[in-house]
Amino acid sequence: MTISNFAQAREVLLKFVSPASSMNRPYSLDNMRKLMDFLDNPQNKIKIIHIAGTSGKTSTAYYAAALLHETDSKVGLTVSPHVIEINDRLQINMMPMEESEYCQELTTFMELIEKSGIKPSYFECLVAFAYWEFAKQNVDYAVVEVGLGGLLDGTNVINRTDKVCIITDIGLDHVRVLGNTLEAIASQKAGIITEGNAVFTYRQGDGVVESIRTAATAQRAKLTLLKPDSVVSDTEFLPIFQQRNFALAKAAVEYIILRDKLPALHNSQVIDAAHTYIPGRMEIFHRNGKTVIIDGAHNAQKLNALITAINSQFPEQSVAALVGFVAGGEERLEPAMSELASLTKNIIVTTFAGSQDTPKHSIDPVEVVSASKGLDLNITVIEKPELALAALLAQPEKTVLVTGSFYLLNHIRPLMLSS
Repeated sequence: MTISNFAQAREVLLKFVSPASSMNRPYSLDNMRKLMDFLDNPQNKIKIIHIAGTSGKTSTAYYAAALLHETDSKVGLTVSPHVIEINDRLQINMMPMEESEYCQELTTFMELIEKSGIKPSYFECLVAFAYWEFAKQNVDYAVVEVGLGGLLDGTNVINRTDKVCIITDIGLDHVRVLGNTLEAIASQKAGIITEGNAVFTYRQGDGVVESIRTAATAQRAKLTLLKPDSVVSDTEFLPIFQQRNFALAKAAVEYIILRDKLPALHNSQVIDAAHTYIPGRMEIFHRNGKTVIIDGAHNAQKLNALITAINSQFPEQSVAALVGFVAGGEERLEPAMSELASLTKNIIVTTFAGSQDTPKHSIDPVEVVSASKGLDLNITVIEKPELALAALLAQPEKTVLVTGSFYLLNHIRPLMLSS
């Protein structure tokens, strides 16, 4: 089998997509550990920053990787879900691997998977591929974003005392899997902490901090709590929520710089890292005389941060929005729509489907409308994303927003790039 392009790569990876019903089964790391053993545990051959949390994981990962790269280190980065293409999940020195090289390496890796007799999930396959490639390329550091939770996440197979853990802001999300209290969710996220690690997080609610502290104490890990208003000088050009993500990443990287005796970063290097391009995070396009903001904010906590940033960057501008939410998160709907109602009264609801990690499809727009009862909203349902985008661009508002799910962005962003 030879994989020649991304289209063929996506086709090959489809056979690893777990059925939607598997999301209801208990999950363990046994399969992933067997696979990593077969691959000679490449994840334990590299220094790693491991990032969990509810909001800001991906941005914090990009910023941490960018800051490390500014020290002239060779840095691997893996994030999920991908927004542009599958090679978002395998980056070297802030650049997704080129298509030809990615496909060549994936061909070799798939031969190893077949030889192993182990069938990983889609997510496990791409995480294992990233670990394998990072070790093969002998990166100095790898920055690894957790997919879901932490304790039982497929990335959580690293056994190094020098691992650095970052736990971003904790909120109520994926409650059916992680628990229905902030304390329970924080405990799951803190499951990435292993023996002797350094851990960085913001000072949050007492219950959240206590859950993280308990996990750190049990693993004899060193916990550093940042003040909630921590920011880095001269990064005011970033949205407010990104300033916080950047400050958290910088604290962790500064620890590594001191520990590993890396060259100290000059202010210009820090600012260069703060300018890192992060797809799908308050990403701005200009079309038809409009400012188009796309962001994968999919719960009330993330939407609140996004809306605060929009109001700061585009004060007193009316906004129209296009939204679609992934099925399985129906409990998020009412608080999410309430947050959106604070920004706009004009909302288009659309649908989508995708096959990253597990089969994904959108919540029925009828449920979105129902969850919005009592809110002063003008809601239009347009099921096809391309028609919904055209309708959004035809609205009178000069600023428009596309949000609700990264899987929706998988449909919308290519349309923006091709227009």
